[in-house]
Amino acid sequence: MPWLQVRLAITPDQAGMLEDQLLELGAVSVTFMDAEDQPIFEPDLGTTPLWTHTHLLALFEDGTDADAVLAHLQLLRGGELPEHQVERIEDQDWERSWMDNFQPMRFGRRLWIVPSWHQAPDPGAVNLLLDPGLAFGTGTHPTTALCLEWLDGQDLAGCRVLDFGCGSGILGIAALLLGAESALGTDIDPQALDASRDNAGRNGLPAEAFPVYLPADLPQQAVEVVVANILAGPLVQLAPTITALVKPGGRLALSGILAEQAEDVRAAYADAFDLAPTAEKDGWVRISGVKR
Repeated sequence: MPWLQVRLAITPDQAGMLEDQLLELGAVSVTFMDAEDQPIFEPDLGTTPLWTHTHLLALFEDGTDADAVLAHLQLLRGGELPEHQVERIEDQDWERSWMDNFQPMRFGRRLWIVPSWHQAPDPGAVNLLLDPGLAFGTGTHPTTALCLEWLDGQDLAGCRVLDFGCGSGILGIAALLLGAESALGTDIDPQALDASRDNAGRNGLPAEAFPVYLPADLPQQAVEVVVANILAGPLVQLAPTITALVKPGGRLALSGILAEQAEDVRAAYADAFDLAPTAEKDGWVRISGVKR
């Protein structure tokens, strides 16, 4: 079924009232999108900041009279509407569309991330079969790619690896397939733990090979390698915790960091680690180092 989409160019102060008015006029959904690729750093809990220039997208059922919607909206507002446009959106199988666009990807020399519904392009490579479900981590995001490339370049033989903020489990599972002795993961989201377990099984790993924990249950034992792909704010706040989880001489890789945030994160770890030069990809960075 096609949909009628009304797009309005708004400012943050217009958002709440316009959302209520459009829902009152029969919109089945209202979405806010960045109009200018403006980053918003981690907001405070309970807040929903919007971009300086925001697009509001309202969807109506097919057959809705667009002119009537705009006329009623103008009456409710008591004045002229913001810049706007109306278009018809064809319905599609969004899950199938996403699956079709998620293709096998190579990271470094050895590692391929292969969607579970695809054949591996190189059966002789290190192939990680992945179905992320509702968890973060497919390799398509630069932060995950930076961590996978780093792992592929490490000698992990005999190492225990901690995937801190494991999401889909992609980094911990990759470490095991790349030769790590053992791996474990932690995440605040129970759905992420389920996805990690499912993906481990998809790669022939028994549950005990990649145990995953909520943070409160994580064993407080230092390991040889820690990879944390979360966000800059938590990386800074959790620096003492993450540092304690790395053995002396152990390796650390941090990502989920915008280029503008790199110096703050480096400063939080500089006292305990000899840090390598920052690696950057599409405006995101990876910070790595060895614990003194």
